[in-house]
Amino acid sequence: MWFIVGLGNPGGKYIYTRHNFGFRVVDRLSKEFGVEFRGQQKSLLAEFQYKGEKILLCKPLTYMNLSGSAVSEVLRRREFLLSNLIVIHDDLDLPLGRIRIKKGGSSGGHRGVQSIIDSLGSQEFIRVRLGIDRPVDISPTEYVLQEFSPEEEPLVESVIKEASQAILTIISDGLEKAMSLYNSRTLS
Repeated sequence: MWFIVGLGNPGGKYIYTRHNFGFRVVDRLSKEFGVEFRGQQKSLLAEFQYKGEKILLCKPLTYMNLSGSAVSEVLRRREFLLSNLIVIHDDLDLPLGRIRIKKGGSSGGHRGVQSIIDSLGSQEFIRVRLGIDRPVDISPTEYVLQEFSPEEEPLVESVIKEASQAILTIISDGLEKAMSLYNSRTLS
């Protein structure tokens, strides 16, 4: 079974913010496979099958900086290997239009990822990092809570579609194949 976590903040005012990039990817996967999210304590969850694999999508309801408590709660209730945990999140250090897949390593300053690392006591899970650019004129905290501009939205939609395909590639063809296909691409 695969556990796919999109990071974001719950609530209508955050839907289209940069910080909710991860939520938007799991939303796309749920629509693509015709499944609905249902609330279970600290998360919204949806399940489907893909190429014989069970997939559990998750949107933590704990707000970004406390994502680890929601993720660890689901892991306690269900049996997952950490190698089958995929976390999707925004990344200030990548330009908009870039996806970077990796396994393990530090949080890179991302508080949601750090919360998951702290809660699990491990860094050994897969991350799908979605570039949002680094702001030059405002603080990163303000920037990630801003919505993408109307001019950016077509590119954002392309990234969401590409990230969804990257996740399915990880599941069907393995991490190395997905990294070789998606880490070098820049969408425009």
